[in-house]
Amino acid sequence: MIPLKILGTGLYVPGTAISNSELKSLTGLDFNSEKLESKPGIFNRHIAHLRGIPETTADFATKAALSAIGVAGISGDDIGLFVVGTDTPEYISPSTSIIVQGRIQKQETWASTFDVSASCASFTIAFDTAARIMATDSSIQFAVIIGVYNMPAYIRPDDSFGYSIFADGAGAVVIGRTRETTSGYIGSQLLTDGTQYDYIGVYAGGTKMPVTQDVLDNKKQGLLSLQPLPGDRNVRLWPKVVNKLLTKYGLSIGDVDHFIFTQINRSVIAEVMEIIGAPITKTTTIMDKYGYTGSGCVPMAFHHAVNGGTIRRGDRVLFMASGAGLAVGSNLFIY
Repeated sequence: MIPLKILGTGLYVPGTAISNSELKSLTGLDFNSEKLESKPGIFNRHIAHLRGIPETTADFATKAALSAIGVAGISGDDIGLFVVGTDTPEYISPSTSIIVQGRIQKQETWASTFDVSASCASFTIAFDTAARIMATDSSIQFAVIIGVYNMPAYIRPDDSFGYSIFADGAGAVVIGRTRETTSGYIGSQLLTDGTQYDYIGVYAGGTKMPVTQDVLDNKKQGLLSLQPLPGDRNVRLWPKVVNKLLTKYGLSIGDVDHFIFTQINRSVIAEVMEIIGAPITKTTTIMDKYGYTGSGCVPMAFHHAVNGGTIRRGDRVLFMASGAGLAVGSNLFIY
């Protein structure tokens, strides 16, 4: 176990919540809100540009990070590692983490920064990478890991599916070294299948498809769903990854005090909890408040669970995230 402790959590969403009925009014689009509420469990979300708020990914990430740093009781200057997990970056280059470091530390420092882009698994993989870096570099005393999502910036005006599901938000954690034996980072289990890259994503803007007038005219920019995702993907994947992770470290389902999954579908989370044999009380869902916030949803749900008292010091916690690509990341740690 790596002797690291989560010292603080933070969350940021832009503006006031937008209900399903108000979303239809603001966008002029129609969608089946009853189905959206009954299965995925989405009732509200926050979308900066629909509220006229001039904020984007780096703004969300910085505010969530500052919140977590404040809870941790340290100075932003104490951070030696900034890691941002997102597939909706501020720019293609430079990285969003560099911008966050500049806004918080405001000068050249000995801190390290990098982004992790692994679709909606970005935060869990960023968390694992940061923990392993700190395990080998004793000069880093504190790190901030941020999961952030601004997919609504990529949604075309006529995309009723995209607007009904995706939302803006960021969650962050500050980790620091500890001598306590009651907290620590246990490990991870990752899974990848790059043959699924052409299901859903943002394909324009990179070297393969620069944004040109032809791309805009043919509506190839922004979020595209090229083919349907397998309907049972997460129900099949999540239990398999959870069990492999626990087996790797000699633990069982009953040894985990709380599970946090990608917040894409409440009914899927309930089904997975039943499959693995854990009570629904051992998980947290927040899609009713925030919609689907991709890379940001796991740390956002964790923030709610910590502040709501459902996760307490000494609890063994498991993060499980998956996203397009296919990328899957999981973490196991003692809070």
